[in-house]
Amino acid sequence: MLDILAQLGTGFLHCIEPLNLLMIVVGIVVGLLVGVLPGLTLVMGVILVLPFTYKMPITPSIVLLTAMYVSGTYGGAFTSILFRIPGEPIHVPLLWDGYAMARQGKPAKALGWTLVAALGGGLLSWVILVLLTKPVADFALKFSTPEYFAIVVFGLASVIALGKGGLANAFISLALGLLVASVGTDATYGAYRFTFGLPLLADGIEFLVVMVGAYGVGEVLTRLETGFSGKPIEGVATAKTELPTLAEIGALKGMFLRSAILGNIIGIVPGAGATIASFVSYGVESQFGRHRAKMGSGIPEGIVAPQCAATASVGGALIPLLALGLPGSGATAVILGAFMLHGIQPGPQVLITSGPLIYTIFASLLIGTLLMCVLGYFAIRPLVKILDFPEAVVSAFVMILCFVGALSIRGNITDLYLMIGFGLIGYLFERLKFAIAPLVLGVILGPIAEESFMNAMISFGNDWTVFFTRPISGSIMALTILTLLLPVIASLKGRSNAAAPL
Repeated sequence: MLDILAQLGTGFLHCIEPLNLLMIVVGIVVGLLVGVLPGLTLVMGVILVLPFTYKMPITPSIVLLTAMYVSGTYGGAFTSILFRIPGEPIHVPLLWDGYAMARQGKPAKALGWTLVAALGGGLLSWVILVLLTKPVADFALKFSTPEYFAIVVFGLASVIALGKGGLANAFISLALGLLVASVGTDATYGAYRFTFGLPLLADGIEFLVVMVGAYGVGEVLTRLETGFSGKPIEGVATAKTELPTLAEIGALKGMFLRSAILGNIIGIVPGAGATIASFVSYGVESQFGRHRAKMGSGIPEGIVAPQCAATASVGGALIPLLALGLPGSGATAVILGAFMLHGIQPGPQVLITSGPLIYTIFASLLIGTLLMCVLGYFAIRPLVKILDFPEAVVSAFVMILCFVGALSIRGNITDLYLMIGFGLIGYLFERLKFAIAPLVLGVILGPIAEESFMNAMISFGNDWTVFFTRPISGSIMALTILTLLLPVIASLKGRSNAAAPL
């Protein structure tokens, strides 16, 4: 323990060197901006910054990218809560309760809960990263393709169970999302699917087009139907920065711990990342939380669970990267590339061969998390004040963000038409009381689920029982089945009680 503290102290001294500290600040600011802008994903942002690190020393290069990584999991919270536009897939679960709380006249309170959740998840994640890197990474070695497929299915099932309008409607929404995700080229065999002879569809439909269209454009169309009769958020003129009290935070301490640990565990699974952590944490809270019946109505639990897990997944994803040389997410895959560009191969020996660098990364992650929350605190009020405009003006601004975001993905005008089409679908879903979340989640996780399923089938000789016979994947699949059965049991019980004589 004393050795760890001594090396951390050296890492903090390295972090306050002018160039390293500047890179941490730049990374936090750029990460927040990337998270806010729809269409510019965190991974894309890290990739765009990577070329600027070619001529830099290894330490400022890595702390720049890791600072972007941690702040990117938080930046999209602003547009999710204020505009109902998730800047990242990570923030789709956040808007279900965050936007609902904002519409109740408490946008600053919703953003305050988000900030506290990001801070709590980041701090616990940092402690786990520093103290438990090797033992937790050893446990992650037990995960193979069956376990990964099982955890993705669990994430899909969790959101199905949340669907408003009934379980059947949620299944239909998810099926449509999975169908959209299947458009393009088969990753395993290279065959074209549902492309209809259009070259653009050979690359598939970008999930950001679906996400921005269904949520952003769909919301504007819904407001247009009402004639822009009110402000986007009530009480915005008097809103102030409002952090939750210590008593309010203390009442949710168990959920903070649960979400942070879950985010860390999912982050450790190679390829899972913050998106799955966010969805699964929200789903777990909706199924087993103390206030699960109120989830989606604008309660703090629905904000804290996904944001805490998303930020906590950063430390979790860095564990397999540093200890095993395996990227735990798309962003850490880019960071791995930065390591290799500078002649360093992360792995079991990295703490011995490059100990000062690794502990500097640990220290920079803590500094970055704290700095991210300080900047987020002061950014809340200016962002809330932006909404003190007529609803039509704000909706026009939202549409501009949607079009810029969709066009920035591939620079192709066809994506704008696809975005408008999914905007109409989002509007119809709102009218028909179908849940949009399973649709979006199906598009995001569909390719991941397909790839892990096919890899499992190839590795285990097309034996589908492997998902149930392996201890870890079998346990996760059992939890998935339970998650799907609980709403059905609750519905049958409610009908039974309603039919019972008084």
